[in-house]
Amino acid sequence: MSMKKVPLRQCIGCGEMKSKKEMIRVIKTAEDEIMLDATGRKNGRGAYLCPSMECLKKAVKGKGLERSFKMAIPKEVYETLEKEMEELGK
Repeated sequence: MSMKKVPLRQCIGCGEMKSKKEMIRVIKTAEDEIMLDATGRKNGRGAYLCPSMECLKKAVKGKGLERSFKMAIPKEVYETLEKEMEELGK
């Protein structure tokens, strides 16, 4: 019997490779809107983060989202992502 292949994704904060289910997907929609995708199924360009504030802070500092989406990310977007991340942590 063959083992099912588990899709791995790299965190834009810490750079660790983890399974897709362990990560949180951040997407950029066609309208250049950036949001968290809890389902992992929404349309748009995706980037993955570990579900920790540390990784989000590393991604902000290392401009991980800006590289992934090839655009400047406003400060308000990071603040919104931080709030949403806190809600998921509870």
